[in-house]
Amino acid sequence: MADAHPSWELYRSFLAVMREGSLSAAARALDMTQPSLGRHMRELEASLGVALFARSPQGLAPTAIALELVPHAQAMASASAALQRVASAGQGQPSGTVRLTASEVIGAEVLPPILSAFRQRHAGIVIELVLSNQPADLLRRDADLAVRMVRPTQDALVARHVATVELGLFAHRRYLDVHGVPTSLAELARHTLIGFDTEMPYMRRLRPAGLPFTREHFALRTDSDLAALAAVRSGYGIGVAQVNLLRDQPQMVRLLADEVAVPLDTWVVMHEDLRPSLAVRSLFDHLAQALAAYAAGAIPGG
Repeated sequence: MADAHPSWELYRSFLAVMREGSLSAAARALDMTQPSLGRHMRELEASLGVALFARSPQGLAPTAIALELVPHAQAMASASAALQRVASAGQGQPSGTVRLTASEVIGAEVLPPILSAFRQRHAGIVIELVLSNQPADLLRRDADLAVRMVRPTQDALVARHVATVELGLFAHRRYLDVHGVPTSLAELARHTLIGFDTEMPYMRRLRPAGLPFTREHFALRTDSDLAALAAVRSGYGIGVAQVNLLRDQPQMVRLLADEVAVPLDTWVVMHEDLRPSLAVRSLFDHLAQALAAYAAGAIPGG
């Protein structure tokens, strides 16, 4: 009879094989011997009562059942990592590891000085910073904390609205010297525009009426906000950026500020079960205060 409760160690080995594509590569990644890893796979298959891989001279090919198991095993991995982080958090002086996720621009452009200031006060806390424009699943414990630009809807999350940042249109003076300064929304259509490849639904809702800023208008399309920001700074063309990031840079010019001023709410979010963690709460409170100061025009982390 199949055992309904295989150990986490077996699932960890399973994920390594799925990720690496072979027993030998997975064994190296886990610092195990190949025979031991092979035994794990046989034990997991026996426990579940299903075949996970089709074996051939060319290697292992995952079965349909194996592919269905992957997201559930990944959730177990996230939960295991979250348990370790919470357990590592000490009492009294905050210590331990906190996994923080944020969008590319927030994580690379805004958070570094904020986290530097936090480190000066909490040297016992290790931060794992994950940058992604796809929101992490805090319910599944992909991260402990998140900085989000969309209001969370799950009841199990603690969310604090900390600021509203403004988005505007910017271009480098070098670009404007060659192509001129647009004086209306309609004129933007004849300019070199930098934008997304795939538009997020919340951005579609925020786009001002009459703004010719959709995929077919863009001379450069990218889903990396950092790449788009770098292109604006380089003089490639006109793009959207957080006003606080560029307004004090002399070579960057804000365009059509009266027509294009898009408010973007900023939230700091954590799972309610992490309230007892002093390390998580300390970073949560620090982020909330510092991001509010950033939105108000103060130097991040100052």
